[in-house]
Amino acid sequence: MLKLLIIADDFTGALDTGVQFSSRGAKTKVITDSQYNLSLANELDVLVWDSETRHLASEKAYEIVNNFVKRVVSRFPNINIYKKTDSGLRGNIGSELSAAMDAIGVDKMAFIPAFPAMNRVTKNCIHYIDGVPVAQSVFGKDPFEPVKNSDVNTIIAEQTDKTAIKVYDAETDDDMKKIADKLGAEGLKLTAGCAGFAEILASLLGFNGKCGEIGVMPSKFFMICGSVNPVTRQQMDYAEAHGFKRICLTVEQKLNENWPKSQECEQVAKIWLKEIESCHAILDANDPNEIQKTNEFIKSHNLSINQVRIRISKAITGAAKFLLDNGLEARLMCVGGDTLLALMQYVGVNELVPICEIEKGVVLTSFTYNNKKYNVMTKSGGFGEKDLLVKIADYNK
Repeated sequence: MLKLLIIADDFTGALDTGVQFSSRGAKTKVITDSQYNLSLANELDVLVWDSETRHLASEKAYEIVNNFVKRVVSRFPNINIYKKTDSGLRGNIGSELSAAMDAIGVDKMAFIPAFPAMNRVTKNCIHYIDGVPVAQSVFGKDPFEPVKNSDVNTIIAEQTDKTAIKVYDAETDDDMKKIADKLGAEGLKLTAGCAGFAEILASLLGFNGKCGEIGVMPSKFFMICGSVNPVTRQQMDYAEAHGFKRICLTVEQKLNENWPKSQECEQVAKIWLKEIESCHAILDANDPNEIQKTNEFIKSHNLSINQVRIRISKAITGAAKFLLDNGLEARLMCVGGDTLLALMQYVGVNELVPICEIEKGVVLTSFTYNNKKYNVMTKSGGFGEKDLLVKIADYNK
């Protein structure tokens, strides 16, 4: 019987939270379909739903989350619910927390946004990233969704009038364990936070087993990156300096909406396959040397920020699909929830199985495409040290 529903607003968030449970032996599945047949969840311990609401208007995000939670609770009335939020506080946090509360009819919930293992802590309700208030961190400079406030209560109040969402400070894992103990079983029926508190919740719900077998992975590493986060850009620069082949999409390739499904795209993919036969490689949607050309294209075609985000995701993953279709054999990695979702849409997959964490914030998961099983590593843009890609390219458990 299903024990836990996790709701995340993007794909990488769904995976890095779900893996806290699958790595402890829980039967876990990550889905993107809001019309998922819930009878199939009877065979699971944990169902993780990617609502894809981070970039939507707050009212729409509320509606989508509220409807799905109601549907799940009507079938599993005693289920625990965890509302996963971005550890950088992006997205519709206030509206989605209130949507979950209203769906199950509770008047209070606990929100623990900290992730101490990744240097993301909350002190006096101010959220910090690597010692810097979040609005002054890389998340405050996000080109698509900058975080403009560091006070968690203020962020919540911008989207909901509910005052019974209690924000808990936490600077260490021990702090979070104490919060969980204080909440007790009833208080844990509906909670919210990022992957940090999910790890605590996994143990409290009795999941203490081991992850499944990984199997043999290809020796070659291939990363698909649509992120502009400076942390990831530093990681790619470091990897390139250590021998990785880095392929950057041109302005026309990444912003022409017809390119991803064109013959030209497939022909280019075949050329890339030959170029990366004997090396680790990165397919990067953003060439730092073409920033001016990119801005000129955006302006001349009157593209919105959201259109740019979607076109870039589709371009890089459309090219990746042609690589897979033409025989790419590699351990795959996707950086950014938009990138991963676009890839899954191109290959017609809406379910993934998280396996384990390779590094903190780096999740190994699997999916099946054309009757072939693929392992893919995922992470959000803002995680990891500069040598992360070099370390995990040759990862063996």
